[in-house]
Amino acid sequence: MNVDIRHLRAFLAVAETGAFRRAAERLRMSQPALSAQIRDLERAVGVVLFDRTTRRVEMTAAGREFLPQAAKLLGDLESALRGLTDLAQHRRGHVAVACAPLLASVMLPRLMAMFIAAHPGIRISLIDARTDQIVDKVRSGEADLGIGTFADAEPDIARTRLFRDSLFVFAPIRPNAPRRPATWAEIADEPLIALTRESGLRALVEMGFGTLGRPARPAYEVAQVTTAVSLVEAGLGIAVLPAVAKAIARDRRVTLRALAQPRVTREVSLIVASARTPTPAAQAFAALARETAAAFGERA
Repeated sequence: MNVDIRHLRAFLAVAETGAFRRAAERLRMSQPALSAQIRDLERAVGVVLFDRTTRRVEMTAAGREFLPQAAKLLGDLESALRGLTDLAQHRRGHVAVACAPLLASVMLPRLMAMFIAAHPGIRISLIDARTDQIVDKVRSGEADLGIGTFADAEPDIARTRLFRDSLFVFAPIRPNAPRRPATWAEIADEPLIALTRESGLRALVEMGFGTLGRPARPAYEVAQVTTAVSLVEAGLGIAVLPAVAKAIARDRRVTLRALAQPRVTREVSLIVASARTPTPAAQAFAALARETAAAFGERA
C-alpha cells in the first residue's frame, strides 16, 4: 500500500473544507492535482472516501471512519518530523560528556556555560572520570564524547587534538626561589607529591624522571590534583602537574616553574566512538570544544 503524507494532507483538507476547490487553495496546489491524490488514496485503500457531485462533496461512511485515524496519523508524523528538525537544529537534545577531573573543574564549566547559552534546549550531563573509564564510557555509548589525555591507538575510538599542555613544578613559596625553568635533575631529590598510577599524569612524571635513569619515588600519592596542590601549599613537597592546574593554584601559596630538560608535554584530545554517528547535540558540543580549546590552552 503506497500511502504517504501528501495523501493524508489532501484527505484531511477536503474533509475539513467540504470542497475540492477550497482544499486545493489551502494546500496551494491545483484542483486536478488534488483530485488525483484523492483518487490515488482511494485506490490504495480500496474504498471510496468521498461521494462527489457537481454541487457537493460528502464523505462516505468509510471516509468518516478514517477521518480521526488520519488526523492522528498526520499529527503524530508531523510531531515526529518536528522533533527530528529540533534535534538537527539544536533546539533540543542531550549530550553526555566524560572528562578527566582536572579538566572537568577548570575547562568544562566555562565550555558548558557557553554551550547552554547558545543552545538552551539541550541538556548536558558531565561525567568526571579516570582516563580508562572515559574510554570505556565513550565506547559503550554511556558518554557521547570524552575529553582528556589518551593513548595513541584506542580500538574503536576516533580522536581529535584540542591543545597541548606542558608540565610545571608546583612548589611551596620559598625566599629567593629562582624564576627560570626548573630541570628534572633539580627536583629529583625533593619530596614528591604524585598522583596515583590510575592517573595519566603519573605516567608523564615517571617519563620525566626516567630521563635521569631513576624512578619517581613519591613521598605522598593522592588521587586528586586539588589534594596535591594543598599538600604543596602545606610545605610537604613539590608536585609536577600540567599547566591547566594553574587555575586551581591561583589563590594558593605555591610557586610555579616550567619544567625543562626535557620538556614533557601531553596532548588533550576529544574522543568519540568511531563506529557510532554522534547526535546533533554531541556534534555541536564537539565543534564548540574545538573552537575554544586552542584559546584555553594558550591561557594555560
